[in-house]
Amino acid sequence: MKRRVVVTGIGMVCPVGLTAPASWAALLSGASGIGPITRFDASAFAVRIAGEARGFDPAAFIEKKEIKKMDPFIHYALAAAQEAMDESGLPITDANAARVGVHIGSALGGLTIIEREHAKLHREGPHRVSPFFIPASIINLASGQVSMRFGAKGPNSAPATACAAGAQAIGEAFRLIQSGDADAMLCGGAEAPVTPTGIGGFAAMRALSTRNDEPTRASRPFDKRRDGFVMGEGAAILVLEERERALARGQAPLAEVVGVGQSADAFHLTHPSEVGDGAARAMRQALADAGIAPAEVGYLNAHATGTPAGDAAEARAIRQVFGDATPSLAASSTKSMTGHLLGAAGALEAAIAILALRDGRVPPTINLDEPEADFDCVPYVARDKSLDYAMSNAFGFGGMNVSLVFRRAQA
Repeated sequence: MKRRVVVTGIGMVCPVGLTAPASWAALLSGASGIGPITRFDASAFAVRIAGEARGFDPAAFIEKKEIKKMDPFIHYALAAAQEAMDESGLPITDANAARVGVHIGSALGGLTIIEREHAKLHREGPHRVSPFFIPASIINLASGQVSMRFGAKGPNSAPATACAAGAQAIGEAFRLIQSGDADAMLCGGAEAPVTPTGIGGFAAMRALSTRNDEPTRASRPFDKRRDGFVMGEGAAILVLEERERALARGQAPLAEVVGVGQSADAFHLTHPSEVGDGAARAMRQALADAGIAPAEVGYLNAHATGTPAGDAAEARAIRQVFGDATPSLAASSTKSMTGHLLGAAGALEAAIAILALRDGRVPPTINLDEPEADFDCVPYVARDKSLDYAMSNAFGFGGMNVSLVFRRAQA
């Protein structure tokens, strides 16, 4: 018999807030976290805007001497994990440490450190490369550092499935607990791509919005005037637990994880299939795994990044999957406010879907002046809505698709 899995803690660092409560309040108010890039001099770049985690201080979470030994994506992961663990109150002891695991995904890993050490190599020679270069920048060290911080000795992994990575980490963690291979998991995604290489690379692909003069209006998912996504940074971490163990220690769940679906487009390096068949298959699998009909989903946090092809394909997929139930579905894209956090996006948006279930509040899609999608994208203003189930989508380069389904916490 499959075990039930609940969410008992959420941590967030993102462009609209440095904690989950602050981020959630900002999202419900329709606040944008997009602004001019301050991480580096972007004056020569075609794209000069991003969603930065402004005001974040790693020293609040990490010993000063250790900060330089970690890329910012690891800083974000540790901060979000600490918040999630504080909310959960999950005890990790010698008796249960091997049953608590960590899965944290990332698309790009430590770009800041890679750029720094590469410049040092060419400027000062190979003898000046830091011995901490590799462990400070490789993708799995977010999971590694979080496991060391909390003494979690169970399954440990780091999906690197592009923009689906954070959602895949949650889905895999769910499966491990459901099957009995773990009792609790810290899972999610972390990303720090606002660097010259990160911005320059995506700008060269013409994937990013160039609305440099109106940054808060630049991220426009589902809008006819969208011209690309806006880069964002941060992390989101969930604590998942086997339901009976959480209840036994008196911890009230925030929501229950009930379904995951994964698929591949097998179509193109960066573009989705125009008909959205891969996304549709992931959503159908997640619904089947949850054992529910499309009409039971009240809220969908769409992947919708603001790219012309991606949003159109996802809109078609949503229509295919939800059919006659589409008019009753609220489907917003909070990337309109946070920008696109790449490998952390799926985890952040899963957390947002959970908070929507908890509070019966649907966050809006801002900058939606000329909707192209023919369903309810919750324009500009958050909405009260009684919800039993919510879904979140995360789709990545290479045609990697993940959909997650959550249920409102049961008494």
